Amino acid sequence: MEDARDTRTARLKDARGTIAAMRIAILSRNSKLYSTRRLVEAARAAGHEVRVIDTLRCYMTLSQSNPEIHYRGRSLKAFHAVIPRIGASVTNYGLAVLRQFEMMGVHALNNSTGIARSRDKFRSLQLLARRGIDLPITAFGDRPGDTKDFLSLIGDAPHVIKLIEGTQGRGVVLGENAKASESLVEAFSDLQAHFLVQEFIGEAAGADVRCFVIGSRVVAAMRRQAKAGEFRSNLHRGGTAIAVKITPQERRIAVRAAKILGLSVAGVDLLRSSRGPLIMEVNSSPGLEGIERATGVDVAGLIVEHIQGAVK
Repeated sequence: MEDARDTRTARLKDARGTIAAMRIAILSRNSKLYSTRRLVEAARAAGHEVRVIDTLRCYMTLSQSNPEIHYRGRSLKAFHAVIPRIGASVTNYGLAVLRQFEMMGVHALNNSTGIARSRDKFRSLQLLARRGIDLPITAFGDRPGDTKDFLSLIGDAPHVIKLIEGTQGRGVVLGENAKASESLVEAFSDLQAHFLVQEFIGEAAGADVRCFVIGSRVVAAMRRQAKAGEFRSNLHRGGTAIAVKITPQERRIAVRAAKILGLSVAGVDLLRSSRGPLIMEVNSSPGLEGIERATGVDVAGLIVEHIQGAVK
């Protein structure tokens, strides 16, 4: 496998030793999505060949020396890099496909281990807290038998209750008082849903900061503000976004959070609290539309540059 990887890398270099054209695969179920389109445009603008591959249409075979991926009746071979844009609803199969690319010696923008860590919300928070990253007080339970005691671990209401599988603000509700929080926890428990409960950071005033990390730096940052009467700042929930200047502390924390989870590219969401920046979530497939439009930064182009450097 190492020999195959070395051969592909050698083909990437011209006589001067610089990166030549690459073949890049993008794992995405929809080639028309803004993020997918921008990555295709950026890769082609840099002179690379790029192909969008529907994750669920891939099928694989394993052997000791020749792992393969087939797609639409043909074997997928000779890719230098893969960009995973794996939706939350297909995480398990998407990670299996990505691991197969990794077994074939293809460089992954974000590897399967990092994505798996980020998709398990409580696990990712455990890893961050263990390394000294501050975050909202968080409680996790399957079906806690004592709801009052469970909620007391976080403190007084309001409480933010989140489904583990939720994305883009879906499955996130606010328990405005103790009674409401108890009712929500009991309802989720009865549905056998996996959820966590976090303290509500009132001083954030319905806003968070998305730091877009590539490699060892934050390349763009935006402040997302929830619409009136809403506490979720997600743009898909009607929030607005503007470019924001972040502090050196926020920059360090965002880069460190991505590194702890093993992600080369990440959207790190933090809250500005009275005790400093708190990490809310680390996204391994951050959308490009909001950040590019709010900041004017060519994030897709920077991602392609990062891949070039990594493969070289």
